[in-house]
Amino acid sequence: MSALLREQIVAACRQLETTGLNRGTSGNVSCREADHFLITPTGVPVDEITPSKIVALNFDGKVIGIGKPSSEWQFHADILRARSEINAVVHTHAPHATALACLREDLPPFHYMIAIAGGDSVRCAPYALFGTDTLSHHAVNALQDRKACLLANHGMITLGRDLDEAMAIAIELESLCQQYLIARQVGKPTLLSEEEMGAVIERFKSYGKHATEPTRP
Repeated sequence: MSALLREQIVAACRQLETTGLNRGTSGNVSCREADHFLITPTGVPVDEITPSKIVALNFDGKVIGIGKPSSEWQFHADILRARSEINAVVHTHAPHATALACLREDLPPFHYMIAIAGGDSVRCAPYALFGTDTLSHHAVNALQDRKACLLANHGMITLGRDLDEAMAIAIELESLCQQYLIARQVGKPTLLSEEEMGAVIERFKSYGKHATEPTRP
């Protein structure tokens, strides 16, 4: 399983690069594996990441084998520890999500697809220095009952039961942030009501249940 997961993580990193959600050495990806997790290495450009460079870590941050993990390994560990139903974490510096995060605003229910993250908004976690306990704490809190959050002046995090789901939510969230910022350029977006979003969230519980990744209804 480890070899396959390593290959999937490398493929996800390349997809994030080609779709423009990450560039250079920004962002990171992790997947749970039994009693530890696998994560991308620190400071390695995407075109140089190979399966053998993916780092295995215990949840206390101890490296299993060799390699130096992403500087953000702690929030990956804390999220996976706190959310037993989650097996993959994706962190990107996608341009539109990051732009909204720099405004330190939540993404409100301007579009029904906000429900893909599990609620009626995507919260923005308060700012904290990267790689710190404080950032990890803020991220875990912002992700309560959600599969996505923004990180103030930083980027986004998305979660999934597997890497396919976490990646699909990352791609969708970047699209939503772009749409929201465009709408704000021409006016004040009309938000869906709590009742309207409640109906969407209920519908999402069964929609695409057998699909491998979330899709737009």
